[in-house]
Amino acid sequence: MGPLPRTLELFYDVLSPYSWLAFEVLCRYKNIWNVSLQLRPTLIAGIMKDSGSLTAMRFLTVVKLEHPELLEKVSRELWMRIWSRDEDITEPQSILAAAEKAGMSTGRARELLERVSTPQVKNQLKETTEAACKYGAFGLPVTVAHLDDETYMLFGSDRMELLAHLLGEKWMGPVPPAVTARL
Repeated sequence: MGPLPRTLELFYDVLSPYSWLAFEVLCRYKNIWNVSLQLRPTLIAGIMKDSGSLTAMRFLTVVKLEHPELLEKVSRELWMRIWSRDEDITEPQSILAAAEKAGMSTGRARELLERVSTPQVKNQLKETTEAACKYGAFGLPVTVAHLDDETYMLFGSDRMELLAHLLGEKWMGPVPPAVTARL
């Protein structure tokens, strides 16, 4: 006799393709893993509005305004902090550490952090968010392609092959050979 069934709760929204993937996998594995799967339909919009990323996104907005050349590095470092190292990105010290690791001086990072609540930064982030909504965004990520006077909105990170097709380019997987050499 195996272990008693363990309980798994799957909070999901049918709007999310990642929810669907998790749903299918867990449904396939519930008997193999001897788990009791409790499906919990959840409204993604209710979660996203309180996601806790407001200060981080405002900080990235001011970085884009003042140091656009560092936006990619600071963004990547914030992602690494939260998703690879499980570090809090809602705290000012964590945001400062991310900026510093990305190559920004401590003093400059502090100056930018002090500006996250200014009307200019708030309005810019609001305008960017509204622009995404005008394209039809209902979650993130969203990629908008402007091609031959046509606009294409692609939701999710699983649309890169379609994007390559739209661009008339070859899809070589998530890590193309030319990039691998530089990693």
